[in-house]
Amino acid sequence: MKVCHLTSVHTRYDTRIFLKECSSLATNGHEVSLIVADDLGDELKGGVKIHDVGKNNSGRLSRFTKTTRNVFRKAIGIDADVYHFHDPELMPFAYLLKLKGKKVIYDAHEDLPRQLLSKPYLGKVSKKILSFLIEKIENFFASRFTVIITATPFIRDRFLKLNNHTIDINNFPLLGELFDSSSAGVKKNQVCYVGGISEIRGIESLINACDKINGTLVLAGKFQNESLEQRVKSLEGWKNVDYRGFINRDEAKLVLSESKAGIVTFLAEPNHINSQPNKMFEYMSAQLPVICSDFKLWKSIIEAHDCGFCIDPEKDITIADKINFLFENDNVVSNYGKNGREAVLNKFNWSIEENKLLNLYRNL
Repeated sequence: MKVCHLTSVHTRYDTRIFLKECSSLATNGHEVSLIVADDLGDELKGGVKIHDVGKNNSGRLSRFTKTTRNVFRKAIGIDADVYHFHDPELMPFAYLLKLKGKKVIYDAHEDLPRQLLSKPYLGKVSKKILSFLIEKIENFFASRFTVIITATPFIRDRFLKLNNHTIDINNFPLLGELFDSSSAGVKKNQVCYVGGISEIRGIESLINACDKINGTLVLAGKFQNESLEQRVKSLEGWKNVDYRGFINRDEAKLVLSESKAGIVTFLAEPNHINSQPNKMFEYMSAQLPVICSDFKLWKSIIEAHDCGFCIDPEKDITIADKINFLFENDNVVSNYGKNGREAVLNKFNWSIEENKLLNLYRNL
């Protein structure tokens, strides 16, 4: 089929959109286009035609209006059989495509109403009001789309009440992408966190923990804002941090191969508790023990497969204790790492999710 993926927010090489979904569809014979808005121009990569509508630097409101319209215009011109979109702000335009007789898939990466409750730029009252309104709007459109794809079973269960054609396609790692067997045994006294850096992702407790560790935290990713970055860099634990900034996938692979554990100590925000962070499974795929928050869902994964520790993300002393324990016990690092990788090989990998995606497209 002729398939068109649409995003007004994500980067062109987004792991879920490009590396997994678009690449899987292209490899399996579909004609795939991807519309992005990043000002990097058009290109053909991995069998996927990337169409760039240009980046809008005038702020969030302008992106909601101008950029989404530009994405819609480009989508109309492509005239695909299936439109698969990834951003809630595109819902009205995706609905117009549905009214034109097209098959439309909404790929819900997050539980949007709960995610809004954690936005730092919104006040307490405005968060609740906006979350309520957005949920009503999202529910209206979701019930009318051809298929809903969700990134987790929790989000799937919410949308199943609105649309029977709902399926979870989990954001599990690509086998072999981040694991280097040749250097799996060569570890430094370091742990790592790779991903977006924000207050609600527990960065301050993590850096405070670093003041008490006998090694290094490799921190890779972009800070949410400059004020947070300056505040975090002023903490005592920063002396034990090796900050790399944003790194690509090959650089991430090297960091993981050298580390003794991966950290995912997110705070207990509404959108975190029932999420399945991709980085947790990527650490497991790279044969790394995981130190993560003690949410019920996360414990059911990490403790059931005996591949790490689940702790209170706000207790920096506990974080430091677990890090130091792994620094001092290479046999535990090895056993936890092997258990986690085995779980990924058997259950938590993209190959399994890819089959679900391809079957869905066949049924269309």
